[in-house]
Amino acid sequence: MSDLTRRGLIGGATLLALAGSAGAQTVAGDEVVPLWPGAIPGAATGPIARKVNERAKTPDGHDRWVTGIDVPALVVKRPAQPNGAAVLLVPGGGYGFLSYDNEGIEQARWLNALGVTCFILLYRLPGEGWSERRLVPLQDAQRAMRVIRARATAFGVDPARVAVLGFSAGGHLAGSLATRFAERVHAPVDAADRLSARPDLAGLIYPVVSMDAGITHKGSRDNLLGPTPAAADVAAASVDKRVTAETPPIFLVHASDDGTVPIANSLSLYAALLAAKRPAEMHLFDEGGHGFGVRLPKAVPTAAWPTLFAAYSRRKGVFA
Repeated sequence: MSDLTRRGLIGGATLLALAGSAGAQTVAGDEVVPLWPGAIPGAATGPIARKVNERAKTPDGHDRWVTGIDVPALVVKRPAQPNGAAVLLVPGGGYGFLSYDNEGIEQARWLNALGVTCFILLYRLPGEGWSERRLVPLQDAQRAMRVIRARATAFGVDPARVAVLGFSAGGHLAGSLATRFAERVHAPVDAADRLSARPDLAGLIYPVVSMDAGITHKGSRDNLLGPTPAAADVAAASVDKRVTAETPPIFLVHASDDGTVPIANSLSLYAALLAAKRPAEMHLFDEGGHGFGVRLPKAVPTAAWPTLFAAYSRRKGVFA
């Protein structure tokens, strides 16, 4: 096992750190791969305390919200029968927490059943005192894609079949990765940083897209950019403004009754992708609200989105 890889446990609602203050976290027995071999870019201006808020109402499951990501890492979830495909999972939480179970563990479960190796991204939350606030999530996302590709053989994945799947603010980060993968947001730290950070496909589920005050999710914008961002920073962080001829295929899902992130976010990005003649597929539903993950009853049409995403990924050559 590489010296980047560590193992640890999440017991109940407590994340246990490994290797002292340089530790990372995982769920019982899973691999954890810290993203940065040395100093983390955008150093914190003060101590960051790891916390887990267990929101589950019954003892037979978890619904954890994680804050205080002091050491960004990948939690590796391997399928019983891997087929070479990989997905970087990016939980949401308004850039204020990570919805670890709903948009991480539960997503890995159905993807693993398809033979897909999953990597849950524990990325830094920009409002927790990092000196490069608006860049630290993207630094972690770019680095995550490069680490996956650098260790593709060890992970048993094809480096040309790596998708990203993000939810809500995690959808904004996944969309930022898909449109800003070539932007230099940190100094290279090793050979992995010579590899491409471009995902081969991006799935954005009820995503925050725009930082424009008229349609954005205010909490995500405030956490990422601060309460009074400069116009240039708003434009730079708006995914729909960053689409280019190199943007990979994008899959979008949104519900019109989403009371948290307006559906206008997905509509704006889809229009930008069409204008740039980039491959894209969008599914809009009248019911589902926000934050549904894979928890909707099967009778609700929106619950079909994983099947639709898998089919799109196969057509684009990412899934088997």
